[in-house]
Amino acid sequence: MQLSIVIPTLNERENIIRLLPLLREAIPPDISAYEIIVVDGHSKDGSAQAAAQLGARVILQSLPGYGGALQEGFRHARGAYIITLDADLSHPPDFVTALWQSRGQGELVVASRYVPGGKAEMPVMRWILSRILNITFSRAISVPVRDVSSGFRLYKATLLQDMPIQSLHFDVLEEILIRALDAGWRVIEVPFHYKPRASGKSHAKLLKFGWAYLKTLLRMWQLRNSVDSADYDYRAYDSIIPLQRYWQRTRHRIILDFARGAGRILDVGCGSSRILLDLDNAVGLDIRISKIRYMRRHQAYGLVGSVMALPIADQSFDCVICSEVIEHLPAASAIFQELARVLKPQGRLIIGTPNYGNIIWPTVEFFYGLFAPGGYADEHITHYTQRSLEEVLRQHGFECQEVRWVARAEMIMCCVKR
Repeated sequence: MQLSIVIPTLNERENIIRLLPLLREAIPPDISAYEIIVVDGHSKDGSAQAAAQLGARVILQSLPGYGGALQEGFRHARGAYIITLDADLSHPPDFVTALWQSRGQGELVVASRYVPGGKAEMPVMRWILSRILNITFSRAISVPVRDVSSGFRLYKATLLQDMPIQSLHFDVLEEILIRALDAGWRVIEVPFHYKPRASGKSHAKLLKFGWAYLKTLLRMWQLRNSVDSADYDYRAYDSIIPLQRYWQRTRHRIILDFARGAGRILDVGCGSSRILLDLDNAVGLDIRISKIRYMRRHQAYGLVGSVMALPIADQSFDCVICSEVIEHLPAASAIFQELARVLKPQGRLIIGTPNYGNIIWPTVEFFYGLFAPGGYADEHITHYTQRSLEEVLRQHGFECQEVRWVARAEMIMCCVKR
C-alpha cells in the first residue's frame, strides 16, 4: 500500500458525494495501490453510508474530537504515506499530486496558506484569528513553519509510529507538527489555495477551543525547551537568553581551536551542536536518533551509539571530542577506556564538563534551571572537579596539555593519548 488518504467527517454527506470521485481522479498515475479512509464522527446525515457506497473504508470514530478522528485514521492506515484533508472541499483534491511529488523533500509536507504563493479565502475574522494562532505558535516556541494549523498534509507513516499524541481537538495539528520537528524529521511547506467550504458549517471554532490551544502551547513550549528536542543545541547557539548564547558560542570557539588540524575527528555526544557542522572530516555520535536525524539534514554524518560501547574500530580517529557528556553518566572506567580505544596513539582528546570544584558552576546551574527548565543541567549526576578529572584521565593513559574555561565554570581539556 503506497498511500492512505484519511478524511475526518461529521455531517458532510453532500460534500463527501462530490469529494470522493474528484479525489479518485486526482490520484497520481504512479500510485497503483491506495486507500481512502473516512473516519466518521457518528454523522446523522448519512455521511458514512455515502462514503461506503463510493468505495471508501469507513471507520466509526471512538475517540472524541478532530484529534481523535485523526488518531483513528492513523491507526487504521496501511500506506507508506498518509495524506489528511478535510471533507468540505476547502482542500482541493487535485493538490494531492503536489503533496505526493514533494514527499522526497520532507517526511511531513504541509499545504500552506501563508507561504509565498499560498492563499486563504475565508471570512476576515476567521483569517485574523488563524493568523494570530499561527504567529503565536511559530514565534513563541521557535517553530520554523508558517502554517502550523493546516490540516492538509502528507506524512511519512514512520513519522507517526509511537508518537504520543494527546490533543483531541484541532490543536492536534500543532502538536503533531511540533513533535515531528522535535524528533528530527524534515517539515516543509508547499503553497496552496485554501477555498471556502462547499456546503454545511465549519466545525473549527478557534475561540471555542482556545483553552485546548493554550494547554497545547504550554506543553509544546516545555518540549521545545527540553533536551528531547532534536534541534535544542542548534537553537541554543542563537538563544534569546544571553547566558545560554554566550555559553554555546564560547564552548564552540574553544573546541574548534583545540581541534584545528587534528585529522579525522569523532564527536561523541554531538547532539545537534554546530560544532560538528563546523569541523572538517568529522563524524558525530549520539545516543538519541532524533539528534542524528536532525544533523543529517545539514549534511553532517552521524551514528547512533553510546560512549559506554562505541560502535567503532580500535584506533580509528586522530581526535575525539567528548563535550558535556560524562556528567550525565555514572562514573565508570568504561567511558574513558572507550575514548582511548578509538583514538590513535598520540591522538587528541578534547573533553569538557562543568567544574564542581568551586561555587561558580553550581550558581550558574541554579539560574540555568530557572530560565531553561528541562535543559541539560537537570541531568548532571556525576560532578567532576579539575583535579578529579585530570586524575581519571591520567589513570586511563591521557596527559592533559591545556585547560580552557567558560566563565570559570566549565572546563574544556585538551589531552594526548600516551
